[in-house]
Amino acid sequence: MMGFKTPTVFAILSCLAASACSPTGDYAGTSGRLVQTSNVTLVQITEDNVGGITPDTRYGSKSIESALPGFTTEGIQTAVENKTEWALAAFNTDGFQVLQVFKGSNGKVRSVHGVTHHLQGPNGERIGQTFSDIGTARSDCRAGKNLWRGMAICESTGHPNVELVYAIPGYQGPFDRLPPSKELFDAELQRILWTPKS
Repeated sequence: MMGFKTPTVFAILSCLAASACSPTGDYAGTSGRLVQTSNVTLVQITEDNVGGITPDTRYGSKSIESALPGFTTEGIQTAVENKTEWALAAFNTDGFQVLQVFKGSNGKVRSVHGVTHHLQGPNGERIGQTFSDIGTARSDCRAGKNLWRGMAICESTGHPNVELVYAIPGYQGPFDRLPPSKELFDAELQRILWTPKS
């Protein structure tokens, strides 16, 4: 094989394969963990809208698909903080679930959860980034409850109707409060929650 040692070739090919599979691989904070983020943005979440979904969008497949051209929707059952409920999942043309859309009592969209690293929050937040990468203030956070026990739920800086849900690796409690700062430092963003402004 042209003088290359097989283990060396295997190691190089393994590295190339790993980097080709991930949109962006970045080492998080000081933990040395490889965190998956992306520089591909399928949907932008702002204070006012999620893609084409606004406070006036009716809840239903047709209106959500109309607000998100190229997306399809499908009913799913998913966990929110205090219970499991039905929602419409929005999938892009490659079949990736990008959003979960929840129904309000007024027949409009109550909230939208961003669930893939191919979207961006109002301050450029991306799922897969760490608490320290984003620069979230501890004072803007609370401890998750019930089905989101052991999570940190934080306000997106300057955007009170957008929340960031962080998973805290290896956190064993107590669950009625946030963990010490050194444990929160490497918490990983799992969801971006948008609620229409009232």
